[in-house]
Amino acid sequence: MCTTHLLVAHDWVAADVGITDVLPGACLVCGSRLGVRYPSGWLCAVCEWRLGDVPDFELAPPRVDVVYYVRYRDRVKIGTSGNPRMRLTAIPHDEVLAFERGGRPLEQRRHAQFADARMEATEWFHLQDALLAHIREVAAGVDDPWHRYDRWVSAELARHA
Repeated sequence: MCTTHLLVAHDWVAADVGITDVLPGACLVCGSRLGVRYPSGWLCAVCEWRLGDVPDFELAPPRVDVVYYVRYRDRVKIGTSGNPRMRLTAIPHDEVLAFERGGRPLEQRRHAQFADARMEATEWFHLQDALLAHIREVAAGVDDPWHRYDRWVSAELARHA
């Protein structure tokens, strides 16, 4: 193809599917720096928030219930929260292992699933192969569980906006 036709093809593709590039500024909703540029403007590549639209921060953020898995020494806590940032400040832990989208019913199923490793009358569990395998499966492909949670929240915010 000649240069002229390559440029025409590039412009046609850019108008149709956008060009992924670094945003001019961080996304106001999720903080991502990656965006997709269309002739009509920019969208965040993570949460699809339109660059330039200002979220209404006076509204409460959407509630996204998660089941969290945190490790403290040689045990794991399986709990649930609609605000894990606040909840996990009150729980001693060494690391956040994973988040799984769901509320109390999912948490109760996980407690029953790993009941043989449960520490008496608590939400803490002994490390065991089955539990660790489940956590690895839930966390597969995720470098930082907080990024997954932020994406869920920003998707809910964008859905309600």
